[in-house]
Amino acid sequence: MISANGVELHVERMPARNSPGTAAPPTVVFVHGMLIDSLISYYFTLAAVFAAAGLDVIMYDQRGHGRSERPPSGYLLEDSLGDLDALLDGLEVTGPVHLVGYSYGGTVAFGYAALRPDRVASVSMIESEPATEAWSRKMAVNLERAAAGFAEAAGDEALAEEHGPFVTRRVKSASRLLHTTTLARDIPASRVLDEDEIRSVRCPVLAVYGSESELAAREPWLKSLLTDCRTVVVPNQEHWILLGATQVVSDLIMAWILNHEGAHRPDRNPPARPREARTAGVEHR
Repeated sequence: MISANGVELHVERMPARNSPGTAAPPTVVFVHGMLIDSLISYYFTLAAVFAAAGLDVIMYDQRGHGRSERPPSGYLLEDSLGDLDALLDGLEVTGPVHLVGYSYGGTVAFGYAALRPDRVASVSMIESEPATEAWSRKMAVNLERAAAGFAEAAGDEALAEEHGPFVTRRVKSASRLLHTTTLARDIPASRVLDEDEIRSVRCPVLAVYGSESELAAREPWLKSLLTDCRTVVVPNQEHWILLGATQVVSDLIMAWILNHEGAHRPDRNPPARPREARTAGVEHR
């Protein structure tokens, strides 16, 4: 547990082991999505692979999620950015980090790159977008629907029998988060970025979308604003692409980080580049 920005955050770290005299390994920070998500999504998908490849891996539960503290208020996007900034300070991470964010976690990652460009080496967004006025309006609608939907699901006596205890716990936790905190009001009230602020992000940005997700339509807009951006659309995938196409997502992000790490790559056991066959059929733009 780390005290950061006024809350206690649960952190899991898988540090790389580099030989004496070699360059410090790249640091990758995984930022999860909202409500039913937590660092566990990365723990069982990307984290161990990246750590085994020689990267310094950091995961954390965002405030209100997982094992982190759940304050009754303080869920603006600005609070999430402050949490990440204070977390890096608390962990004494000095060099620029590679941020990987899924869904709302990608919005946090991009916002942090705009806020602290000195601390970000690259951003990888999985099924995500920057915080804009359109994003704010969409989040207001989605969170209102989620509050009603999770409340109904949490009260369904058949939930545990149909989906098991793990899903039941996640659903009930998400319902409590929505009904006992100001999250549903805070997120749409967060400060958003205009297009000039989005253009100001100069670090390399990778955006990965599922072809069946509504977010895939944002791909041309995002790429038109950024000077160093690559977008990838994975066929036959929806919003849950991290679980539905784990290997493809892993290979894409690993290659992206390596291509933009340069001299910071550890000398010992450098991560292997992904095989082309693993991303066959993926649309690169």
